[in-house]
Amino acid sequence: MKEWISIFFAAILTGNFVLAKFLGICPFLGVSKKVNTAVGMSVAVIFVMALATAVTYPVNVLLERRDMAYLQTIVFILVIAALVQFVETVLKRFLKPLYQALGIYLPLITTNCAVLGVVLLNVQNRYGFVSSMVNSIGAGVGFLLAMVIFAGVRDRMEQSSIPKAFNGLPATLVAASIVSLSFLGFGGVIEKIFG
Repeated sequence: MKEWISIFFAAILTGNFVLAKFLGICPFLGVSKKVNTAVGMSVAVIFVMALATAVTYPVNVLLERRDMAYLQTIVFILVIAALVQFVETVLKRFLKPLYQALGIYLPLITTNCAVLGVVLLNVQNRYGFVSSMVNSIGAGVGFLLAMVIFAGVRDRMEQSSIPKAFNGLPATLVAASIVSLSFLGFGGVIEKIFG
């Protein structure tokens, strides 16, 4: 149990896919303008990460048993693409406002390297099924945390007076780097608690 808690919090804080591993930057910068769209995108990513892990784990076991582990990346991409299409269809049918707010960024979950990264890191770290699920949900919650924090930062930036040279993307990138630096402090905390 301690191992699962450690994996969960490490995925959220020290191994945050956006702020520590720099995966999933496209939706992080594109959808984090408003908190509600950031939360909607993050919930979709959490769902896809968890479902992708649940589906790719047994697929990976089959590939390794048949000495076909070299096909992992291609198979994982196909599974993720199918899952994203499923999420897109569900959102379009049942949550039309969220579907429209996410716009082009929803199909980009397919190519979101954070989703592919979590399933590949589960394989690389040789996690069992439960540990893989804990890691993927933790990574998704970390993605949510990064998105919500940065949406709040961007909201404050819009209300602030920023020098003309920094307006737009430069100020956004500087703010993202400062938020990213703030997560470095969690490294010692996680290590101290979970050793």
